[in-house]
Amino acid sequence: MIALLLGLQQGFIKYCCFICEWDSRARSLHYKRQDWPARKSLEPGIMNVENQPLVEPIKILLSSMHLKFGLMKNCVKALNQEEAAFTYLREKFPRLSEAKLKEGVFIGPQIRDLMKDEYFETLLQGDEKAAWDSFKFVVKGFLGNRRAQTYEELVNNLLQRYQKLRRNMSIKIHFLHSHLDFFPENCGAVSDEHGERFHQDISLIEKRYEAKWNCAMLADYCWTLARDAPNMEYKRQAKRKKKKKLSDFVCVK
Repeated sequence: MIALLLGLQQGFIKYCCFICEWDSRARSLHYKRQDWPARKSLEPGIMNVENQPLVEPIKILLSSMHLKFGLMKNCVKALNQEEAAFTYLREKFPRLSEAKLKEGVFIGPQIRDLMKDEYFETLLQGDEKAAWDSFKFVVKGFLGNRRAQTYEELVNNLLQRYQKLRRNMSIKIHFLHSHLDFFPENCGAVSDEHGERFHQDISLIEKRYEAKWNCAMLADYCWTLARDAPNMEYKRQAKRKKKKKLSDFVCVK
């Protein structure tokens, strides 16, 4: 969605960060280099920018809920599919397809349910257990409703644990690694219900467009929001039939 709003190229691209010139293909620098040159402009034809941006980058707010999805995805993909922890996920979420399970695609209620599951924690060992504990601390201390005073330490511990899992750095992990100061102080005060509603609406539109993100898909979603606005005024309004009262009828004997 951010890529569509800012005119960035879709898919796995080299320069996918709208804040800096982070090179996602430089895997040898993942988790090592933190400071990258800031983007000077979003000019089409330069650094994977295709179209003129619709909004200013400074008006973009990074959703804490979608960061949870990204961290959860990397954590689950690092699990060994032959061990008991991954097998338990199959049993706990039987309606979740095998493809989504392998890719670690979970929604908010499923993540909250798994975080409360003490038996799942007993199945994790070594670096997997340490990464899962760090993920829970970051969710509660940084991505939750209240930000802990030691949130920087919690995020740094998470990055170290994920580095030991030997997973490539995703764009969402890059935001935590290089742009921790970009998150506003009141980001956690926003209810996750708005994000959950957006996730449900956009998933239906993804099925309609066969998961191919394009401008038409974004326009369809915007029109969906416009139609849901209760105070919206239209030039043409549907004529409502007036309900007839009992006194309007004539009794014929």
